Amino acid sequence: MKLGLISDTHGQVPNAVHTALAGVDYILHAGDVGPMDVITELEAIAPVHAVLGNTDYGIALPVTRLEEFGGRTILIHHIVDVDFPSQTVRELLSTEKPEIVVFGHTHMPFDELRSRIRFINPGSASQPRGGTAPSVAILELSGETPTLQSIALEES
Repeated sequence: MKLGLISDTHGQVPNAVHTALAGVDYILHAGDVGPMDVITELEAIAPVHAVLGNTDYGIALPVTRLEEFGGRTILIHHIVDVDFPSQTVRELLSTEKPEIVVFGHTHMPFDELRSRIRFINPGSASQPRGGTAPSVAILELSGETPTLQSIALEES
């Protein structure tokens, strides 16, 4: 199973996203979506599971999602400080025990295993920071260990 990971679109879906995420089974959007038109556009690629970000207002999305894909539990939440998680995130990590956490907010790609939990930020598809390129990622859940492919988007 292939999951497309995207975050921090802020109302823009660059054309390169369609090519980069073609063929994924689902898309996980880790917040700062912009208007719901973004979700509609992404759903032309694959079904979308999205959460609210700190700049999302007036759209009907949950703050947090706990989903199971390919037998793996994945937590999707916009702001996750991996060094000092908020009380909400700490409680979810403790009670739900996800194998993977997908988050956004920093606009920079991140992939690290901490205390048996893999934390992944695909970066920002439209407004990168820290000298990084716009990016998305594909998480492949086939096999024993999930693999991540970070994809730098060509700016158009």
